[in-house]
Amino acid sequence: MQQLDEVTELLFSSGSPMPGAKVSQDEAVRIVRERYPYAEYCLVSRWRWIDLDVTPEQRNELARTNRQPVVIYAHTVIYDSQRRWDVGDFVRTSYLHKFEDGFIFKTLNSIYILIGDGIRTRASIETLGRIF
Repeated sequence: MQQLDEVTELLFSSGSPMPGAKVSQDEAVRIVRERYPYAEYCLVSRWRWIDLDVTPEQRNELARTNRQPVVIYAHTVIYDSQRRWDVGDFVRTSYLHKFEDGFIFKTLNSIYILIGDGIRTRASIETLGRIF
């Protein structure tokens, strides 16, 4: 039961408010296509920025591969350019590579545009792993 409580808290706790893009879907697509014309992208809303508790060894390994111990969990996919997810699906990203302009979350293989405000929270890798 504790594991279920941890997952529920991760997905639905209040956390700290975090601003995202205040743009329309069309404007978000224009921005990403202008900056990254050949990249795959996904527009998401109702998102959660999850800082992961990691060991120093895990942090070093992520740093060695140009990643950070952060992922996005989005309750709602607005649009995915690769059609990996349908409109309305949820998605969890891989680890953060770069964060730009307060709403562009880049992984090593995709770009996520964080539409609207989100929540910043913290979790263990084990808890995160339970949602997939």
